[in-house]
Amino acid sequence: MYALSSTVLAIVTGEIYRYTLTSNKRSVRELKTIEDWVVDREIRSVPGIADLNSFGGEVKTYQITVNPEKALQYNVTPLELFDAVSKSNVNVGGDVIDQHGQAFVVRGIGLLNNIDEIKNIVVNNVKGTPIYVKTIGDVTESSLPRLGQVGRDKDPDVVEGIVVMRKGENPSEVIKALKIKINELNTKILPDDVKINTFYDRETLVDFATHTVLHNMMEGIIFVTVIVFLFMADWRTTLIVSLVIPLALLFAFMCLKLKGMSANLLSMGAIDFGIIIDASVVMVEGIFVVLDHRAKQVGMDNFNRLSKLGMIKQACMVNGKGIFFAKLIIITGLLPIFSFEKVEGKMFSPLAWTLGFALLGALILTFTFVPAMASVLLNKNVKERHNVFVEWVTKTCMFVYSWCFRLRKVMLPFTLITLVMCLACFELLGTEFLPELNEGAIYVRATGPLSISLKESVKIANEMRSIFLSFDEVKQVVSQTGRPNDGTDATGFYNIEFHVDIYPQDQWKRKETKEDLIRRMQDKLKFYPGVDLNFSQPISDNVEEAVSGVKGSIVVKLFGDDYKIIENKEDTIYSILKGVNGIADLGVIRDLGQPELQINLNQAKMAQYGVVSADANAVIEMAIGGKAATQIYEGEKKFDLRIRYPEDFRDNERSIGDLRVPTLNGNKVPLREIADIKKITGVSMIYRDDHKRYGAIKFSIRGRDMGSTIKEAQEKVNAKIKLPKSYFLQWAGDFENQQRATTRLSQVVPISLLLIFFILFILFGNFRDSLLVLNNVPFAIAGGILALLITGVNFNISAGIGFIALFGICVQNGVILITKFKSNIKDLRNHTELRFPDALRMGVEDRLRPLVMTAMMAAIGLLPAAMSNGIGSEASKPLAIVVIGGLITNTTFNLFIFPIIFYWAYRKRVESGNIGRM
Repeated sequence: MYALSSTVLAIVTGEIYRYTLTSNKRSVRELKTIEDWVVDREIRSVPGIADLNSFGGEVKTYQITVNPEKALQYNVTPLELFDAVSKSNVNVGGDVIDQHGQAFVVRGIGLLNNIDEIKNIVVNNVKGTPIYVKTIGDVTESSLPRLGQVGRDKDPDVVEGIVVMRKGENPSEVIKALKIKINELNTKILPDDVKINTFYDRETLVDFATHTVLHNMMEGIIFVTVIVFLFMADWRTTLIVSLVIPLALLFAFMCLKLKGMSANLLSMGAIDFGIIIDASVVMVEGIFVVLDHRAKQVGMDNFNRLSKLGMIKQACMVNGKGIFFAKLIIITGLLPIFSFEKVEGKMFSPLAWTLGFALLGALILTFTFVPAMASVLLNKNVKERHNVFVEWVTKTCMFVYSWCFRLRKVMLPFTLITLVMCLACFELLGTEFLPELNEGAIYVRATGPLSISLKESVKIANEMRSIFLSFDEVKQVVSQTGRPNDGTDATGFYNIEFHVDIYPQDQWKRKETKEDLIRRMQDKLKFYPGVDLNFSQPISDNVEEAVSGVKGSIVVKLFGDDYKIIENKEDTIYSILKGVNGIADLGVIRDLGQPELQINLNQAKMAQYGVVSADANAVIEMAIGGKAATQIYEGEKKFDLRIRYPEDFRDNERSIGDLRVPTLNGNKVPLREIADIKKITGVSMIYRDDHKRYGAIKFSIRGRDMGSTIKEAQEKVNAKIKLPKSYFLQWAGDFENQQRATTRLSQVVPISLLLIFFILFILFGNFRDSLLVLNNVPFAIAGGILALLITGVNFNISAGIGFIALFGICVQNGVILITKFKSNIKDLRNHTELRFPDALRMGVEDRLRPLVMTAMMAAIGLLPAAMSNGIGSEASKPLAIVVIGGLITNTTFNLFIFPIIFYWAYRKRVESGNIGRM
């Protein structure tokens, strides 16, 4: 079975599932142990899972807490204790011995099994009296120093698991397998009181987006089918055309499967079924007209007895060339999408493949399935019924055409002026990288002072979590303070992240937008001094961090060597950006500001006392921070056995200065005698990009488009900031993506247009007709620009792809008209009473139904996507709006203005009678 993927939702981040472990009687230390040794192993066994990151809880250890006074009394240094403990927990192998024809493996077992055995390790021997570990310290079950803490709703301390999917996997399939495993854990493996409680499930977002996309697709298919029936007024032709849609999609899915790709939500949501079946519509309409004409000639009874294959073949040959080249041009128009890189490439290349394969399938079906079905269904009683709707459309359009053609000397310059004005309106459009996908959740990052302690940071996190829960729109909240113990997220206690899960918007009591809710949250949270807030969404936050390199959507990077210069300039830039309208969540990501107790070893004094640097640093590491001497096994589990001094002996400079360091002659010297101990403000984080050090100012943009906001910000910063030599600024993040994608579009779109021109030249065999057809492009672009302007949608990469799709679509109508015009002009020799304008008028009237029908199908087929506001509709909405707007203006141009341009281009040639080679 072919699966619909959510690849668009898993571009940069592989996080697909989050949960917490709950128990009504176990401590977070016990839960953390179960997480690390039971849950972790089971979840990693699920196909497609790359990693499981655990956050929160206490990592169980065993700890020897050394009493420095007793250690000094019994002349035991931390290094001696470390050596004694590590040597007392060893197994060895003694090869094999043979006895009575059997081979016995020799093993020496010396592992420690429990706390009592640890206490009785001999550390030293004073005059025949053993000095045990218990003599100089206490042995207890303990935990690693906490680097972070997780809270969920009203519970301030929980254990969280974050499941990461392997790159290239299908999230829907992986999540399905993961849920089976979690159900097995909850029912068969975990203790009865321990349960996995889901917090975040990517499938929820996928289901919402899938529902929106499939709803839009079904509406589009229904609308397209209705349009075909309205114009053709025959159930048989409607059925033939409608069957092409599922068959073309099936062909596309088969091709994608062979290529090893999946049709993601964006590619499905952006498929225009009107474009897919327009070739079939033209072919069916042509066959129907030929058969109807023949039926009127010979009478219906005689017609029903005739063989239709020859007539159908003739109709296919007449329309086939134009249809083939028109579809080839549309597919060629998609080529620029394949050149996209990075984020935009991963998002939109599946769209190009899906639509390209569907168009190819539809083209094949047009020349095979459609004629075959026509020979079966249109074998009898083919009659063009009186169609009130088509008659009204024809009369209206022809009246407008006659009026325009009569005033052609005025209409042409008027049209050109209007075109220039519409194209100039592009400058009025806002710009952005991509439309923001509504994930149905809010991700808030609070950045406190670099010097804040974990205890104080957790206090703030608990208070903020309560504030979030006070909003009726909020379903649940998880907070993450600091970082996990495994070091997968390099940050400090100052970093607090909130995953705020909200109810669907249609369940909110207040009639407001998500942006309104964020503003209310900001108002309640702004009273925390020194805390910078950043509002985003779960997936977006990970994508933004991966793209910009820091925790922010858009970032100004200041490259240089001196941190003090960088910080000084950062503060100035911060002040400038604060005055730019549209900039929100502004904050300086500082490199300096981490309080540090620095112990500088004095090499001269160490040489005087006979101390080795390695011994001094080992004492510092072990006594203050704690160091694992060995590991204790409990079945399959293993836990560090650490050595550390009590907090009272390591919590200030004086106590640390009293630490005894061994010398080479066996004596001990206080640490203060060989080192300078002082407090300084050090570096918190060192950021590098392309091997260069930088500082950063992060911000988001709300209530204004990205392009104009960044432009204003850059102008103000460049005007006021003067940087020393070798220092420079770089604007990164979403803006950098937008610039890269826009540059790529400017490079490949002209190449695409040249390819289209080359195909047109092959079709027509002359430059004049090729250039005439390309006149459609600027008029289609003008319509797309006006549509964006009217709907208030910013120009982004999705809209840009809409313009790319328009290149092929709009050219198709020009090909159809020119082909018909030239056919009519050649017939003028057989109808001397007709003139050149008559040939054009008959061409427009003859091709009016397929032109208007295909345009309406393409436009109305995308109408649900253009009007949808559901989750998952954001990415395809700009594309749909552009295509609809472009089709409206292009169809208007084709019917009323294009014949005038063709008239001026060929008037002299036709009037001179030189029409033989047309």
